[in-house]
Amino acid sequence: MSTIPARTPQYDIDPLFVNRWSPRSFSAEPIDDETLFRLFEAARWAPSANNAQPWRFIYAKRDSPQWPEFLGFLGSRNRQWASNASALILLVSKTTHARNGSGEATPLLSHSLDSGAAWASLAFQAENLGWRTHAIGGFDRQKAREVAQVPDGFHVEATIAVGRQADASALAEEFQVREKPSERIPVGDLVAEGTFLFDQ
Repeated sequence: MSTIPARTPQYDIDPLFVNRWSPRSFSAEPIDDETLFRLFEAARWAPSANNAQPWRFIYAKRDSPQWPEFLGFLGSRNRQWASNASALILLVSKTTHARNGSGEATPLLSHSLDSGAAWASLAFQAENLGWRTHAIGGFDRQKAREVAQVPDGFHVEATIAVGRQADASALAEEFQVREKPSERIPVGDLVAEGTFLFDQ
């Protein structure tokens, strides 16, 4: 596998956070249920407002009957590389929540935020186990809703590809140049004390 440039954090953090990135080159190795559900278990413990846990994961493993349909709702360019993933996971979030003691559901304003926390937990657990993930925004959300039979009251968030990383040379040339960890905005440009001091 080609050498991947190392990221350098500005502050001392666990290597897990800088080692995780989103490759496109996957080996098509099958993933077993035990491993896949370890990722879902990590996501289950993500923080959420009012303990609402609004995230839901709907998956298709490669070579399953649902696999072609899941690939089919991806954008054409994403479909090219995601076809070698081990699983595709559709992340949706419940947009309402009934507090304990109340039977009335009200809007849950944090449903996307909380589901993002669950996705991050899944991604870090995958990294910890030697698997890679890539969240995909380029897909037909309405088609995904129809394929996965997602009811009203749930927001379609993202599709997540999971797999073992392969060498960049396995990708089409247009993707090879992008097959490396991205840099990040300096922490000083992301954090301010007391008031909004950022470029707009």
